[in-house]
Amino acid sequence: MYNHPMKYLLRSFSYTFLMLFLISLISFLAMHAAPNSFMGSDLNPNMTPENIAHLKSIYGLDKPLAQQYLSWIINLSHLDFGISFVSGEAVSHVIMDRLPVTLWMNGIAFVVTFWMGLHFGIHSALRYEMLSDRFLTQLSLLSFAMPSYYLALVLMMVGSVTLGWFPIAGLHSLQPPSGMGYYWDMGWHLVLPITVIVFVGVGSLILTVRSLTLEILKSDYVYFARVRGVSEKLLIRRIIMPNLLPPVVTMVGLSLPGFIGGSVILESIFGIEGMGQLFYSSVMSRDYPVIMGILIMSALLTLVGNQIADGVLLKLNPFVKR
Repeated sequence: MYNHPMKYLLRSFSYTFLMLFLISLISFLAMHAAPNSFMGSDLNPNMTPENIAHLKSIYGLDKPLAQQYLSWIINLSHLDFGISFVSGEAVSHVIMDRLPVTLWMNGIAFVVTFWMGLHFGIHSALRYEMLSDRFLTQLSLLSFAMPSYYLALVLMMVGSVTLGWFPIAGLHSLQPPSGMGYYWDMGWHLVLPITVIVFVGVGSLILTVRSLTLEILKSDYVYFARVRGVSEKLLIRRIIMPNLLPPVVTMVGLSLPGFIGGSVILESIFGIEGMGQLFYSSVMSRDYPVIMGILIMSALLTLVGNQIADGVLLKLNPFVKR
């Protein structure tokens, strides 16, 4: 017997809320246990004990740890992430200025990776042990083993320094054009970062889709469909895809944290002012309110993405128990 959809939604919401609470608690304790606080003299030798005490009283850091966490949770429920130690701006404004770039970059890379993984994985399985299958398998293994930072540096040296085809860093030119040219210029700056994300992530998906498709092709119903003369396109659309999509969607949902976490390295290398670069600079400066805000926002996006993946999985296979 399957539960009512409303009960499923309520359980999903409760799971998301519980996970956010645990992530916030662990992150909060980890931040306060980290060495070299922003308020200490290790990062700023000019800080006197009087200055440190005054700043702690302003930010509420002189209160007991439990009271600090409770106050932070109450403010978080009102979408108040606090004030940045470095810039003095509201953390919510700082994050929202950087979030769209990271979402666009990873969103485009996610769609391209998903499409390429399905297309080339199925093609490789249907051409088993042929030249194209061997080429795609070797290329996928190279993709699986390729560090993102190394590929980023290689593409920068070849595509930007040697050939001069792409901008070497940044999100805009020094004098960006107006109108639609502004977005075209920004997209051109994102070609290399998106290429790195896609190449590093698509290899494991191709290998997984290839393996799953080979298992599907061994089934009796595929054998009888081929005996009846079903074309390859119809075989893919009517038999392979319905059986392939549920496990692939589950795998893609579990890989969402990797897409978001990988932005820290790439945005720092390419000088893109997104959440990844903001997170790196905040860690270096011990800007704890910004770090906590980014962690919570990233956790929320990941959990929501997983819930969407579960919803798609239920749509594809309604017999999955809710």
